[in-house]
Amino acid sequence: MRRVYDLLQNDTGTSFVWNGTDRSSTPCSWKGISCNSNNSSITKISFPLFSISSSDFLPLICQIGTLESLDVSRNLLSSIPNGFITGCGGLSGLKLLNFSGNKLEGFLPTFTGFGKLESLDMSHNNLNGSVDLQLEGLNSLKNLNLSDNQFSGSIPTSLGKFNLLEELQLSANIFESEFPTQIVNFGNLTLIDLSLNNLSGVIPERLGELPKLQLLILSANRLSGTIPHSLMNIKTLTRFAANSNHFVGNIPLGLTTYLRNLDLSFNSLSGTIPQDLLSPLNLQFVDLTSNKLEGPVPANMSVNLIRLRLGQNALNGSFPSASFASLQSLTYLELDNNQLTGPIPSELGKCQNLALLNLAQNKLNGAIPVELGDISNLQVLSLQFNNLVGEIPSNISQLNRLQRLNISWNSLNGSIPSSLSSLKSLTNLNLQGNKLSGRIPSDIINLNLLLELQLGGNQLGGPIPDMPLSLQIALNLSHNLFQGPIPISLSRLTSLEVLDLSYNRFSGQIPGFLTRMGGLTRLVLSNNQLSGVVPEFGDFVIVETGGNSNLIYPSPAPPPQTAKKKKSIVVAVVVPIVGVAAIALFTVVAISISRRYYRINDEHFHSGEEISQSPVVQGKVLTANSIHKSNIDFTKAMVAVSEPSNVVFKTRFSTYYKAFMPSGTTYFVKKLNWSDKIFQLGNHELFGEELKNIGRLNNSNVMIPLGYLLAADSAYLFYEFAPIGTLYDVLHGSLGYSLDWASRYSIAIGVAQGLAFLHGCDTGPNLLLDLSSKSILLKSQNEAQIGDIELYKVMDPSKSTGSFSAVAGSVGYIPPEYAYTMRVTMAGNVYSFGVVLLELLTGRPAVSQGIELAKSVLSNTEKHNKWDHILDSSICKTSINVRSQMLAVLKLALACVSVSPEGRPKMKSVLRMLLNAR
Repeated sequence: MRRVYDLLQNDTGTSFVWNGTDRSSTPCSWKGISCNSNNSSITKISFPLFSISSSDFLPLICQIGTLESLDVSRNLLSSIPNGFITGCGGLSGLKLLNFSGNKLEGFLPTFTGFGKLESLDMSHNNLNGSVDLQLEGLNSLKNLNLSDNQFSGSIPTSLGKFNLLEELQLSANIFESEFPTQIVNFGNLTLIDLSLNNLSGVIPERLGELPKLQLLILSANRLSGTIPHSLMNIKTLTRFAANSNHFVGNIPLGLTTYLRNLDLSFNSLSGTIPQDLLSPLNLQFVDLTSNKLEGPVPANMSVNLIRLRLGQNALNGSFPSASFASLQSLTYLELDNNQLTGPIPSELGKCQNLALLNLAQNKLNGAIPVELGDISNLQVLSLQFNNLVGEIPSNISQLNRLQRLNISWNSLNGSIPSSLSSLKSLTNLNLQGNKLSGRIPSDIINLNLLLELQLGGNQLGGPIPDMPLSLQIALNLSHNLFQGPIPISLSRLTSLEVLDLSYNRFSGQIPGFLTRMGGLTRLVLSNNQLSGVVPEFGDFVIVETGGNSNLIYPSPAPPPQTAKKKKSIVVAVVVPIVGVAAIALFTVVAISISRRYYRINDEHFHSGEEISQSPVVQGKVLTANSIHKSNIDFTKAMVAVSEPSNVVFKTRFSTYYKAFMPSGTTYFVKKLNWSDKIFQLGNHELFGEELKNIGRLNNSNVMIPLGYLLAADSAYLFYEFAPIGTLYDVLHGSLGYSLDWASRYSIAIGVAQGLAFLHGCDTGPNLLLDLSSKSILLKSQNEAQIGDIELYKVMDPSKSTGSFSAVAGSVGYIPPEYAYTMRVTMAGNVYSFGVVLLELLTGRPAVSQGIELAKSVLSNTEKHNKWDHILDSSICKTSINVRSQMLAVLKLALACVSVSPEGRPKMKSVLRMLLNAR
């Protein structure tokens, strides 16, 4: 072990976990080493997260004849030396090997001589090739985990001649055979996980002969046929997940007799839901989303149900009202996108633990039951696109935890209850498309977490009250009866992205303050009575003013070359008149300002003076690239940032400026907009350290900061310039580029490579708070880079004056589970990437007319043979090969935007499947 000590110390350096350990002491006292009861022999070595990259020590381990268990998981190993296989193959007592979470490449070794090995875990690596005979000699094998690699070919079935296998985990590979019937021979199996592969064919009826099976996970394959009736015979089976396949036919009777968790979502199952399906008392989770099921919702339901998801089917009839009165454990109820009729049952008010209630897009009628106000834990209430009438119940204000309220597109009347202002947790309020009248309550300003307010398509009028300063996503007052001048109180909404005042009776001039609302990306003023000259907005703001007959439009701006020439002429005329002194004064003032507020400790900015009253500031060039180090001039950059004309585009938290360096090189300078104080400014050292860590990353598809400046109340980050702009601008905006499929596919590959890199970083995953087409920049029409990677590291939600959901992504990209978990996860990032894929495939934005693209596509994919109409027709019809590739990518996108986080592939698997679609 002392040889191992030396090798590991040399390999891991300062991170070596045995630093400070006496090398001469007994190894039984060292971290990760376990011995027998009298410390006479080593039995177990556990080195997870030791930062080990060299495998030279492994053959030495095999010299420990008493070794029973070796765990080197979550390190940086790239290979297993032959000396390890030959050496450890002779250890008679070795029962466990765990190499998971490393960087192993190549083929799976042949484990000759490991006859006593019971557990082998090679998951989460980069191994490839076929698997079968390499494991044939593992006669004692009970647990095999090869998940999340790149194995292909058939599912291995030569797993020892004694068939002792208990757990088989092969998910997230490229296995593409039919479902192996030989698995039935392993009568001790308790877990089978074959999800996220390319398996085809049917599930054999004989699978019901496995008497000990507890978990059967087959999600995200190409399995077809019907669900075997024989599964109901397995009394030990508690979870069956076969979502995102091509299953057809009816759901078998008795399937849930012993199950606790059933997920058959995103298939093509038809017929009615069996009346006994939801009744067994052991049943807790049922997801049948997006099938072709019809008929009524079963009346008999288990009182232990926690999640019931039946959305996106063709269910009809009325609610089984009495059933819900006893569902005290029910947390999520989703029945959206069906054809349910009748009133919403008042018995739902007795489901006290309900956090999400989604009954949208049905044919429900009658009034909203006042009893819904009794569901004290409710966080999301979605009743949009029904035939509901009457007034909004005032006792909805009792829902203190409610975050999202959507009762749009019904026939509700009366006024907006002022009591809604007591919903202090509300982030999204959508009342559009009703018959509401009267005024907007003045106390709506008290909703200080509100991000989105949709009131369009009603009969509202009167003065527009002060709105919550937290509004960011949208304020929609269109199609109402508002009149008079546009109120100056709207100027306070500096973070607002979309303002829609169209189809009202606003008059007077378009106020200049609208041009100074820094967060705006879209302004809709069409079909009013506005007059006067239309003010000039930044290029990053889409302005719609049609239908105002008295507006005067300024002359179109000259092309960039002309403008530049004109500016130089003006300078030439002014200089003789004003004199060189004025120019020098301006330069001194600009540099003085930048020095006062951006004093740094870097070789590229030397100031002979020190301003004692200046706030403490940090600054540093992070990149090791000598060209960038010589090009970056912080003084010039700060002068550029002081010019509004240098603004290229804005996001929710950042403003991007174009900065020309004296060398002629152009950079992005990103100013973080942190008026919300959610950035970790209380500790400049911590902030700087996080940026330094990010600056060490190296991936061509990720925007890595080249340097930074920290002031007392702002930060500036430097990046390479991306001349094309954002993916959003190219696909949907004013840039007007037309991307062919080859470019779109290349962009998708680039983003997937960047995101897979970020999720697989050695120091742990780098998550993205806001992955969208607006945070993806293009260096060319087929080179994509992911931006804003630092936000998750440098934001502190506990200091937010608004809801943390404000920083958890853009509307349309936020995964559905975020409403309940309030956690940013890798699975959530995969969902956001899936939406970006859908944008590339369809050419449509993530949200259009209040409908999210992901939900729209999912609701239109019930018939798998009619996916073509979803694709961008201008692209998919160019060739048969393009259409075929787009359909393959569409299947992957649908897996990414799965309602269930567990059903989404890991990013490494996403990248692999995307590359396989070539």
